[in-house]
Amino acid sequence: MASQQSYYGVTPPISTGESSEREKEVTVTLMEELRRQNVFESEVDSRTREIVLGRVASLVKKFVRAVSLTRGLSETAASAAGGKIFTFGSYRLGVHGPGSDIDTLCVVPKHVSREDFFDVFEPMLREAEGVTEVSGVPEAYVPIIKTKISGIPIDFLMARLALSSIPDDLSLADDNLLRNLDERCIRSLNGSRVTDEILRLVPNVQVFRDSLRCIKLWATRRAIYSNVNGFLGGVAWAMLVARICQLYPNAIAGAIVSRFFIIMYQWTWPQPVLLKQIEDGPLQVRVWNPKLYPGDRSHRMPIITPAYPAMCATHNVTASTQMIMTEEFKKGADIVDKVIVGKANWSELFEKHDFFHKYRYYLQVIASSGNSDLHMKWSGTVESRIRQLVMKLEYVDSLTLAHPFIKGFEQVAYCLSDEEVQLVAQGEISDVIANRKKEDIDGKEGTSSVYSTTFYIGLAIEPKQPGTVGPRRLDISYPTTEFTKMVKQWEHFNDSKMGIVVRHIRRSGLPDDVFDAGQRPPKLVQKRGKGAGKSSDISPHKPAKKPRLVPP
Repeated sequence: MASQQSYYGVTPPISTGESSEREKEVTVTLMEELRRQNVFESEVDSRTREIVLGRVASLVKKFVRAVSLTRGLSETAASAAGGKIFTFGSYRLGVHGPGSDIDTLCVVPKHVSREDFFDVFEPMLREAEGVTEVSGVPEAYVPIIKTKISGIPIDFLMARLALSSIPDDLSLADDNLLRNLDERCIRSLNGSRVTDEILRLVPNVQVFRDSLRCIKLWATRRAIYSNVNGFLGGVAWAMLVARICQLYPNAIAGAIVSRFFIIMYQWTWPQPVLLKQIEDGPLQVRVWNPKLYPGDRSHRMPIITPAYPAMCATHNVTASTQMIMTEEFKKGADIVDKVIVGKANWSELFEKHDFFHKYRYYLQVIASSGNSDLHMKWSGTVESRIRQLVMKLEYVDSLTLAHPFIKGFEQVAYCLSDEEVQLVAQGEISDVIANRKKEDIDGKEGTSSVYSTTFYIGLAIEPKQPGTVGPRRLDISYPTTEFTKMVKQWEHFNDSKMGIVVRHIRRSGLPDDVFDAGQRPPKLVQKRGKGAGKSSDISPHKPAKKPRLVPP
């Protein structure tokens, strides 16, 4: 921080030196490679975003005015009540790419409620020009409305301040604005406040943006960009890059990226990454403090948000995901070293992950249901619990690593019978079912659509000890049974409408949809009667009852 001290961050910089000629050269080639990789948005698309945000800003004022009138305010007071949008996340940081969403916070005065946000603003969005999708999730940890306007995805959060009107020049930097707010409003405000602080705490915003674009692309390609699955989300990656920028305030992007990998590979976790000292504030809320809270002590890779109240952005990291990220930092450092000395190209840093080639055994977690809206919520619930399964698997003897993949694979199967429905729910989708289209079942009695999302966890098993004889058994029945019990405790779970199956599968039995064209390894010919999940090494958990999925 630059107020009392002459440097940014919690320690003096490692070096204030300028970048070398070679570092300048590799920065030029890095930016060329990023353009080749299509991480920058076109000027036309950027202009579209600005137009859409202008329309959204007007709509929020219209929403506040409409609610104000229903609360008995005069026309003049209702118009003066204001309402303002703040962007945050990748768009506000200036590192968004083509097709990425805009995280948008709607700030409203005290007489506008969260119920109004979903009961009034959501219908207004549905009626707005160019809006194609609207989906409100009021029960989310941070309540959200997801929408698409003129082809641009926008995630809306809402924060209600203890003010009678919201002026156009409002800043969210003042901690006192958080007084008398409920926790959901504080969480909603946090995204915007953190983004603004990150930009304030880096010595050179353009160098930070160029470096972060590189790290975001690398993390995405290496399949380690996912907060929900125990890796790092966008804010955490941004804070790591910001910290390296603080340590080398006069370096340019190529040098920052090089130092990033070296420092992150050698970082002595659980020493936290801080962009500024943790501050107290006006609220009786929890601020991250491992000396005080045992939960905070358990964080493996703490990266702490710079805005009050300080929180850990990486509490989802597990032993397995930390090992995977550390290995990727090392690989990245080795590649960038070669780039610097001219023995490799930047494109090698962005090579795609090998997750589906890496392990001999995988777990498939299949969430299924008979209704698309219901399935979105059900599969999201299952995905949010995958990390718990990973943590349970980490306690299994002879399992050295449980590696979750960062996204699920979605399918819609059109089934002619209950028997086909049950097969699909178990992950058994024949070519006949896979190739069937909706029109093939339209008007036929007893047919149904099954929506499924399949998540994968790679299982690394410790090598067989010399001298041991006979097949090994890896018993994962307890963690998988506990996991299925846990997801079925979701308050909206309905056994007749939703299915959850956890089964193991050999690499050779992986379905085609997880591979890019031409990337699938040759399938082993298996004897009939031995399903993909049969193996002497792993005993699967199979639910006693196969779910029948009935569309509501």
